Amino acid sequence: MTQDNPFANGSSEEFPGFPGITAGLTAAEASRVAGRGLWASGGTVDPDVVRFAQTLTTALLNGNGGEGGSEALLPAALSAHVEEVRGLALPAYHRIEATDGIRLSALSLRQLGPGPHPLVVVPAGWTPFGWPLFLWSYLALARRGYHVLAYTPRGLGIPGLPSTSEGFVDVAGPHDWADGSAVIDFATEHLAPSVIGFLGESYGSGISQLVAAHDDRVAAVVALSTWGNLATSLYDHDTRHLAAVKALLALTGGPVETKFDEANQEVLADFLADRNLERVVEWGRLRAPESYLHLTNDNETPTFLSNTWHEGLFAVNQLLDTFEGLEVPKRLNLWIGDHAAPEGPGLIGTEPGKANLPMAEAYAWLDHHLKGEHNGVEDWEQVCGQVMFTYVTEPVTDPGTGEPTGENRIVEEAFRESRADWSRVTTGVEVFGLTGDGAGGTDGLLLPAGETTAPSEVTGWRRAFLAGVDTEATVMDALMKTGQAERAGNPKTYDTRKIDRRHALAWTTAPLTAPEGRGTAGRRIRGIPRLRLTVRSTAASACLVAHLFDVAEDDTARIITHEPLNVYGLTPDQDRTVTWRLQAAAYDIAAGHRLMLVVDSKDPLYGDASVTWTQTVVTSPDGAQAFLELPLG
Repeated sequence: MTQDNPFANGSSEEFPGFPGITAGLTAAEASRVAGRGLWASGGTVDPDVVRFAQTLTTALLNGNGGEGGSEALLPAALSAHVEEVRGLALPAYHRIEATDGIRLSALSLRQLGPGPHPLVVVPAGWTPFGWPLFLWSYLALARRGYHVLAYTPRGLGIPGLPSTSEGFVDVAGPHDWADGSAVIDFATEHLAPSVIGFLGESYGSGISQLVAAHDDRVAAVVALSTWGNLATSLYDHDTRHLAAVKALLALTGGPVETKFDEANQEVLADFLADRNLERVVEWGRLRAPESYLHLTNDNETPTFLSNTWHEGLFAVNQLLDTFEGLEVPKRLNLWIGDHAAPEGPGLIGTEPGKANLPMAEAYAWLDHHLKGEHNGVEDWEQVCGQVMFTYVTEPVTDPGTGEPTGENRIVEEAFRESRADWSRVTTGVEVFGLTGDGAGGTDGLLLPAGETTAPSEVTGWRRAFLAGVDTEATVMDALMKTGQAERAGNPKTYDTRKIDRRHALAWTTAPLTAPEGRGTAGRRIRGIPRLRLTVRSTAASACLVAHLFDVAEDDTARIITHEPLNVYGLTPDQDRTVTWRLQAAAYDIAAGHRLMLVVDSKDPLYGDASVTWTQTVVTSPDGAQAFLELPLG
């Protein structure tokens, strides 16, 4: 690409450019994109974010001039930032050949100063735009003294884009592990790094963990919005996470028939059709970092994991099990929001000089383990969780009219709690018994153990609802988008009066007061709630979607956590007792608020086993009392 290009042996190619990137970004456009999340409606990538990333890439590789040098691609502040990096590291575009001949699109930033230098490899996330989407983070890494080598995993991308890689998507399978090692081979030959780390978000995070398990040349891993067990991420409690898989399939850059080989097409078709699920589980376990913990532990690879409490793609509990199995230097950050909401702004572009805390801590992990910096990481406790919705917000006003827009902005960040390990997050449990009718005869009560006036209050009752119809107790309005809003200070508000009791059952506590010695909150939920119910149905199967809500005095609510359970093989007029774990949470319920449990039979996120207009009966027999076990901290 330039005369001093160190890849003159053919490993580097002329960057062909992105279609349509001829006009520059204005300062206002760049400011609008900087710091915003990844997601547009429908779980798609925001097109303004894509244009920002591709324009930034073009300016990095070809200089800040537009076509023919007639127009600057970037405003002055961004241009200076890019030029600073170009003075530190030489950018180059590559096609890296994998062991089976497939060529992977890649970008390198090679440090120009005397070395050797540490290297960070970044497999791109699961989007049709590949490695350019997170270019901002590569600039940040280069400024910290790293060589950077980012690549698009095989099969991902829109045909014709220079960031698209050849081959079929392997969904973090053995081909992807081998590709990661081929990328390391390339880097070792052409960059001669002193040490190698991997950083990935979403799909790239799973690949990073898997490559590190199978290749002991990886000295540290950062895995953001990640999974530990792909099998239970997709299918748990006999329930398919249907919306997540459909959203992922829409983000490969083409139809399933052109993006996956026949074997993977068959597995995906089985999942969507609700058949051969044992095969799907086996397929997911092959792609689960949890399956290779023994290798990671043998390699002693320091591993940094990050996720969200309301994660819509890779629910948090599956990652906790993996984290517990790691016997290496490790860190788990848990944040408010949904998939990629915490780190997204730091990956796609913050204003120069403005830090994104989730990414700042990820970089600190790499600095400590790859560069040997004593930067406080050595004193970190293993687990750090952000407590949901403890941020302070103020209303946003329209600059033109001065009227409220209906949204809030965060003026004081939510507080975080650190613990030495996950086992110390929960310090006690409180058990609530479920009653039949409560005040008004509509909802039942959640009664703390020891507060019942008679055993008959919590046993022997029966309550029924009509299944197969969704209610207002939905988990979220839109996958990823709802969590992105709550991350920004705008959590979804529910009106609990609108939850149709013909199609749902509800139980509520009295207004809560702070337990003695546990602070001022009505309850400090920390950990994994557990629910037991006894169920029967007029059909052979039923779905129970459990939701926990924090209900204010005006009956509006925010969701704390949830989890679905499908029950199969039911016999009419025979009871089945079921117990299941809800997703972990860190949530303070204010004194005076109530805790509400809602159980219905359907949610857009999941494939449910309910049969529409059949009757589901929930009961609490002697010997199997219905209860909610609440973890406290």
